[in-house]
Amino acid sequence: MQNAKKTLRDVNVEGKRVLVRVDFNVPLDINTGAISDDSRIRASLPTIKYLIEHKARVILCTHLGRPQGQVVENLRVTQVAKCLSHFIGLPVNISLDCVGPGVENEVKTLKEGNILFLENLRFHSEEEANDLHFAQKLARLADVYVNDAFGTAHRTHASTVNITKYLPAVAGFLMEKELDTMNKLLTSPAHPFACLIGGAKVSDKMGLIQNMLKRIDVLLVGGGMAATFLRAQGYETGRSLVEKDKLSLARELLEESKEWNIPLLLPTDIVVANEIKATASTKIASSTNMAASDYLVDIGPETIELFSRELRKCHTIMWNGPMGVYEIPQFAQGTRSLVKILSTSNAVTVIGGGSSAEIVHEMRLTDKMTHVSTGGGASLRCLEGLPLPGVEALLNKI
Repeated sequence: MQNAKKTLRDVNVEGKRVLVRVDFNVPLDINTGAISDDSRIRASLPTIKYLIEHKARVILCTHLGRPQGQVVENLRVTQVAKCLSHFIGLPVNISLDCVGPGVENEVKTLKEGNILFLENLRFHSEEEANDLHFAQKLARLADVYVNDAFGTAHRTHASTVNITKYLPAVAGFLMEKELDTMNKLLTSPAHPFACLIGGAKVSDKMGLIQNMLKRIDVLLVGGGMAATFLRAQGYETGRSLVEKDKLSLARELLEESKEWNIPLLLPTDIVVANEIKATASTKIASSTNMAASDYLVDIGPETIELFSRELRKCHTIMWNGPMGVYEIPQFAQGTRSLVKILSTSNAVTVIGGGSSAEIVHEMRLTDKMTHVSTGGGASLRCLEGLPLPGVEALLNKI
């Protein structure tokens, strides 16, 4: 893991201009512009409230969507700022841009305890290019930089990396919480410790599995990626996605799990369909006896019970990735059943970001989990044991 980083508590912010990089890249309704999931905004409230209470002059910046360096009207930060204003009970002023003389003048009039929200960083292509000059222009706005955007910490962008060359840079409270949680999973989890891994592609999670296999007591694999492991064992997988270039690596992981005496459990039964559509006809099949014309779309009831029994034994559970094609309701039963098991568990339950977090939020079970990460790619990279550029750039405690 990374070196311990300085946080907000380690700097004096009173009266200072504090630029906070948040990750408010929230899902917006295409038709109404309404925010359908505000969890990322709520996650950074402790940092923002602390700054207000300590009389900082707060400047917030985020990206929103993928505007490709162009101004896109429906990707302005207006709705995000309104949502934040509602949560903190204070007005949030919005700047017309995120850099330039106009913004600098707005910052000059910003009073202690007030907030200025900069316009979408990605309206400038220099943001994603980690452009040094763009980072300089952002840095001119502030005296202190705070990174509370764990969801973008794996990106080498101007507002997460190069800006730290010009300002004292520390972690916000959300960033601190995310890093502490990931570090505990890697160094001091309560055992038995299970990893429940799903999703479509084994390539997306191979680094995670390789790094966690020696730290856990049981690995449960579902979702489309199970097809690659089943094919690696010589079983028919029908028309399911199989990453042929990962078959040898899947075999190696199966062998390693045997050598280390760590059970790697694959589905024993599966839901199969003749097409991946809501109107498809489905049936339960043995995972070792799949028809050549079928797709693997979910884990079956026997596997749900098998995985549930294992999870109930554990004191720590990390989940990343759905057990089936979750977007189609009739293929979501495996995922939903196991999420309910996690929500009633007495174990430490850590949910990877991305689609896993979205599912938990959708099921309204966020408060039943120990930690739901705000960063899919960042949490994955952490648990792969790889450094996060946005964290590496912050000041070390020692």
